[in-house]
Amino acid sequence: MEISARNQLAGTVVSTRLGTIMAEVVVEVDPATVVAAITRSSVEHLNLQPGDSVRVIIKSTEVMIGK
Repeated sequence: MEISARNQLAGTVVSTRLGTIMAEVVVEVDPATVVAAITRSSVEHLNLQPGDSVRVIIKSTEVMIGK
């Protein structure tokens, strides 16, 4: 799959937590961890399982951090 997003991180699914509509997917992208909130239907469509090799694609106009 070729896409234009430049911010791509190869990683491994650590866990998924399904909600009614949304899901949380935890991906290890050594040496860090990325947590993504995506739709439950996307998790089911991709059949995401712990141990799966995936690519985290970050396409955002803004990243905020507060303390």
